[in-house]
Amino acid sequence: MSEAKPVKIVMETTKGTIELELDAAKAPISVANFVSYVKKGFYDGLIFHRVIPGFMAQGGGFTPDMQQKQPDGQIENEAKNGLKNVRGSIAMARTPNPHSASSQFFINLKDNSFLDYPGQDGWGYCVFGKVTKGMETVDAMAAVETGRKGPHGDVPLEPIIIKSAKLAE
Repeated sequence: MSEAKPVKIVMETTKGTIELELDAAKAPISVANFVSYVKKGFYDGLIFHRVIPGFMAQGGGFTPDMQQKQPDGQIENEAKNGLKNVRGSIAMARTPNPHSASSQFFINLKDNSFLDYPGQDGWGYCVFGKVTKGMETVDAMAAVETGRKGPHGDVPLEPIIIKSAKLAE
């Protein structure tokens, strides 16, 4: 593990502001990946497209009309880093392939220890930071009405848009 300093991100959404602190020491690949997307404005205008109350809020991949934005390549799963999927933590979303995370992430709405390494598939989901301010914003997301949009379930009926995600000064 490196001695890398935590990285602070400010995410403005249509529900309010979320401040994140990313753990570059314990999840260097995931943090570098997320910061790369932030620096190029990738998340700006995307939505939280999957919200399950009592579980998590997922974003970073779809436009308000549910078009998937093309991410960069996939990254290595760092779920063995000791960070836990607890309420307020931010983790990389992925497919059943453990090393398939790219741009999508989720914020845990409660402690979800079943997602921790080794998880149900020998890997789990990599936590790479936490919400330091704005958990009430995340809770407000969890309170919205959701439904289906095409093949996608748990989609907020009124889009929760990421207006901007920036490195904090």
